[in-house]
Amino acid sequence: MTAKMLSFVSVPQAQPPKRLADERRKDFDEIYKEFSPEQAATQASRCSQCGVPFCSIHCPLGNNIPDWLMLAADGRLEEAYSVSQATNSFPEICGRICPQDRLCEGNCVIEKDFDSVTIGAVERYITDTAFENGWVKPVMPVVELESSVGIIGAGPAGLAAAERLRASGHQVHVYDRHDRVGGLLIYGIPGFKLEKDIVLRRQKVLEEQGVVFHLGQGVGAGEGEIAFEELRKKHDAVLVATGVYKSREIGGPGSGLGGIVRALDYLTASNRRSLGDALPEGELDAAGKDVVVIGGGDTAMDCVRTAIRQGAKSVKCLYRRDKANMPGSVREVKNAEEEGVEFVWLAAPESFFGDTTVTGVRAQKMRLGLPDGSGRQSIEAEPDGLFTVHADMVIKALGFDPEPLPELWKADDLKTSRWGTLQVDRVSFETSVPGVFAAGDIVRGASLVVWAIRDGRDAAAQIDQWIAARSSSLAAE
Repeated sequence: MTAKMLSFVSVPQAQPPKRLADERRKDFDEIYKEFSPEQAATQASRCSQCGVPFCSIHCPLGNNIPDWLMLAADGRLEEAYSVSQATNSFPEICGRICPQDRLCEGNCVIEKDFDSVTIGAVERYITDTAFENGWVKPVMPVVELESSVGIIGAGPAGLAAAERLRASGHQVHVYDRHDRVGGLLIYGIPGFKLEKDIVLRRQKVLEEQGVVFHLGQGVGAGEGEIAFEELRKKHDAVLVATGVYKSREIGGPGSGLGGIVRALDYLTASNRRSLGDALPEGELDAAGKDVVVIGGGDTAMDCVRTAIRQGAKSVKCLYRRDKANMPGSVREVKNAEEEGVEFVWLAAPESFFGDTTVTGVRAQKMRLGLPDGSGRQSIEAEPDGLFTVHADMVIKALGFDPEPLPELWKADDLKTSRWGTLQVDRVSFETSVPGVFAAGDIVRGASLVVWAIRDGRDAAAQIDQWIAARSSSLAAE
């Protein structure tokens, strides 16, 4: 089998075929096509099977990447999927939306002149093939337990925890205020990166496993919401996996004008339209408008590329640093540029023009200064560097903060950090409230989906141990 490997010296790196920019601008379908079986095997064979696999070390899930690459190269795809799903609850999702250029592929030990292995594309191919062939089966528990766990939030952390807890035999109930499973996977990430049937087919597997979803069910003190204390009484343990949904705001004169919208509101509306939901015509729609997106992360990239597909007249992205210091995926920036997005680097918005609706953004030209304490270059204003950009619509993509859960849930004993995230024991994931655990972005702050999956799996293992220890203690009394 190993004779098939180390072909990076003779085989160039290749991504799956990418649809042309003019074609993909017209719809929200994924932009990458599938590998053919031959292409997947050939690209997997480029792996060097190195002694210290930095791809695995730099994967938050610690995926056994060289092992399933070798199996894929040998055409043993069912075994490759078995190895892949052993450490990753949703490899078909990570293969699509993980920033591999910053994680596994970015740390591949193959010398730069030969280019890294296309790990994400092979991972996606393996799992999609597994679904097509019926190899993806729900992980059923060996023994059914009477204990139940309530999970608040049906995003990646909550779903990963649900899958693991159900496999251990617990009765698992997931509560989410939205009407679909997936959280930001459904409403925050556009279809051109993650088509929604990918999430829905995974939901079906979880339901077959026995996970019970309570959708459209918020937690709190409002009408129709279930009280946090009531959830605690209903379940032996509760996991908080709500994510962070509070958009960061931007100040300055005119920041309250109409036409200045939050990124998540904009992306949610777009995704709802794609899912067939009825929304008022023109609401949060970029069609025919000069759009300015403020921010430099992956959410900003989602917004600019969505605006292009909605038929915006022009799309500009303002970011206060340069391209090399942009936090968004390099691959996403390239895709956006191909699709017609104009990037205005080293530009920081200062104020907004307009009577009742925004008509322009006043921005300050910036320059990079000396590194700060973290090693990142500081930014400072250029003298006489003010300029104006016309805009009919401004989208704020500045990141997300936690919602004030103790206040919303009337749970004053639920302790938070100075950033508003929930405080947990770093080993047990337990919060300041006994029997209540937390995982994902609500603990670590806005982060990657792959980290949410890791946290959900780890928290599930700790909850399983906590329930077992509690049961043993009660039995001994």
